[in-house]
Amino acid sequence: MIVSIILFFIIFSIIVIGHEFGHYCIARRNGIRVNEFDIGFGPTLLQWRRGETDFCVKMLPLGGACIFDGASGLDDTEHELDEHSFPNASVSSRIATVLAGPVANFIIGFVFALFIVAFSGTDLPVVADIMDGGAAQEAGIQAGDTIRKINGESIHLYREVQLFSLVNYGEPLDIVYERNGERHEVTLTPKFDEEAGRYYIGIIGSGEYMRCNAPEVFQYGFYEAQYWVRATLKSLGLIFRGHFRMDDLSGPVGVVKVVDDTYTSAKPYGLPAVVLSMLNLATLLSINLGIMNLLPIPALDGGRLLIYIVEAIRGRKLSAEKEGYITLAGALALIALMAVVMFNDFTKFFR
Repeated sequence: MIVSIILFFIIFSIIVIGHEFGHYCIARRNGIRVNEFDIGFGPTLLQWRRGETDFCVKMLPLGGACIFDGASGLDDTEHELDEHSFPNASVSSRIATVLAGPVANFIIGFVFALFIVAFSGTDLPVVADIMDGGAAQEAGIQAGDTIRKINGESIHLYREVQLFSLVNYGEPLDIVYERNGERHEVTLTPKFDEEAGRYYIGIIGSGEYMRCNAPEVFQYGFYEAQYWVRATLKSLGLIFRGHFRMDDLSGPVGVVKVVDDTYTSAKPYGLPAVVLSMLNLATLLSINLGIMNLLPIPALDGGRLLIYIVEAIRGRKLSAEKEGYITLAGALALIALMAVVMFNDFTKFFR
């Protein structure tokens, strides 16, 4: 568990620091003053100054912050701030600065995906086998067929086929598959398995695994990152469809458990397997963080983006004080949610 905790801090630090560095780079590019760049939180252990920014290493290596001049809106007023403060920057500069954090997470996830594909190849959506009496067999799909589209979405990896099966609750699926160079389209309805308690489309395993050359690494690295974007969005979609339980929520404690399970599973296969497994998990977490930060929730980047987009449309900004109070209210709500999530994480360990 100690090794897993260390691995968690390494992965999470890279992802969060990359996120905050995205904010920092675009802020400076747009002439916005950054007062402080924090790595971790809590009491300051190490501090140095570069230009107008204090760079701080905090005691608890979890999280980080990029603090813009006047961004809080609670202790400053616009007439006290110069043209390099965050509130007085153009709305396009503020939008770009806020958007840069999530974009940095997508870039980090893509880079991780490139390493994964370069060293381990990729799984092609070729059907290895089908379940007797399953929905795929009834629809005429056979072993050796290549799945090309599901519900209009292009399929490049076998895991995308699995994803559609995992998030399905009995809804019909329009599937385009290829056999002997010809394309066919069928509609199948997944069947419910009482023992497993879920729906299955009846396709078993990927029938083809491919090593990638240099151009294919970039092509399938993009597909790898795209897969995690789809997985995150479809998981969020389950909430709006009513398929949501408290056990589906996980915070830092839950992520540590996932890291530990992943490390334990990969360890018998040697260091390369551990590294690739951690990169795979880091890709998921980085892209997940990017998407979650874009949700239109106050205190998240998406909430601030929504405020600035509305400002750009109406041609008038919300007062810095009101924006600060909205952000504070969102932050308090997130803290309350995190408390519930962490309690839920801890209770999982004792079940």
